[in-house]
Amino acid sequence: MSHEIRRNPLTESWIIVSGKRITRPWRSGKCPFCPGGEETSGDWKVLALPNKFPALSPDAPIIEEDKRLFYRFQAIGECEVIIESPQHEGDFPDFPITQVSLYIDLLAERTRILESKPYVKCVVPFKNKGSIIGVSLTHPHSQIYALPFIPPRIMKEIECIQKYRREYNRNLFEDILKNEQEEGARIIYENKLFIFFLPFFAMWPYEIHIYPKINVKSLTELDREEKLMLADIIRAAVAMYEEMFGEDCAYMMVIHQSPVGEYHDYRLHIEFYSPHISRERIKYAAGIEWGAWVFTYDGIPEERARELKQAAREALKKIDHLGEVYIN
Repeated sequence: MSHEIRRNPLTESWIIVSGKRITRPWRSGKCPFCPGGEETSGDWKVLALPNKFPALSPDAPIIEEDKRLFYRFQAIGECEVIIESPQHEGDFPDFPITQVSLYIDLLAERTRILESKPYVKCVVPFKNKGSIIGVSLTHPHSQIYALPFIPPRIMKEIECIQKYRREYNRNLFEDILKNEQEEGARIIYENKLFIFFLPFFAMWPYEIHIYPKINVKSLTELDREEKLMLADIIRAAVAMYEEMFGEDCAYMMVIHQSPVGEYHDYRLHIEFYSPHISRERIKYAAGIEWGAWVFTYDGIPEERARELKQAAREALKKIDHLGEVYIN
């Protein structure tokens, strides 16, 4: 059964080929993530487990590398599942902020450990929610991929921040945040250390980004208060989505952090992509998006940001929080 990494020579992007993943279970049988199972015994509040159907593995078969046109190499790396809570149902707003802070702490710990592996170049934690995104198990969980390469999206960010530094001698992430704060129209919520907004350059209708107000490149650099504040803003963001689209709303949460090595201008940030246009309608990436990598934004970002801001006000009435809806 094929298990390798292949390169697209036209885009220099990577494709992980993993034949075993076709056998993943789909929402059937006893939940493997509930306490008391084979892998979940003992007393725990958050838990990291090896993925039983990994796209990458530290013992992946050795591949006879072909470095010509059809370049392939060993699918070495690690894939983990992060169980966010012993509760079988719910999402971040349903858990105490201290529980979500423990989740952030575990992501940071796993990042630190995985980054120490000699074959790991970049650690990417992420969460998928919703059947339309392909989530096979509903128990609240996230994943971590420890990649043997820097993924193209993050590499492109690095190239752009390096170019911006050369041309303007400034930090690109800090200037994006400064411009968003000066305009104010797309900022939705902030606390003492983090802020989230619908970016000027959003691709998805209700895409939001979380930026730090501090100079931090990775989850591993966060102290206890910073983890608590990050937990707060993640809870607020998901609560807002649930207010807009219902508790079963779909989204992807991807944590962008600095790859292994020295990337001084990089900043930790989190991107949420929701396919919802409304409770009833879904935005599908289609021909121009997939074929040309050009997203069409149906609507006006500033108007959508106002909708999210109103949803955030209503959502925050229902949960404890450490920040406020942004006023401009």
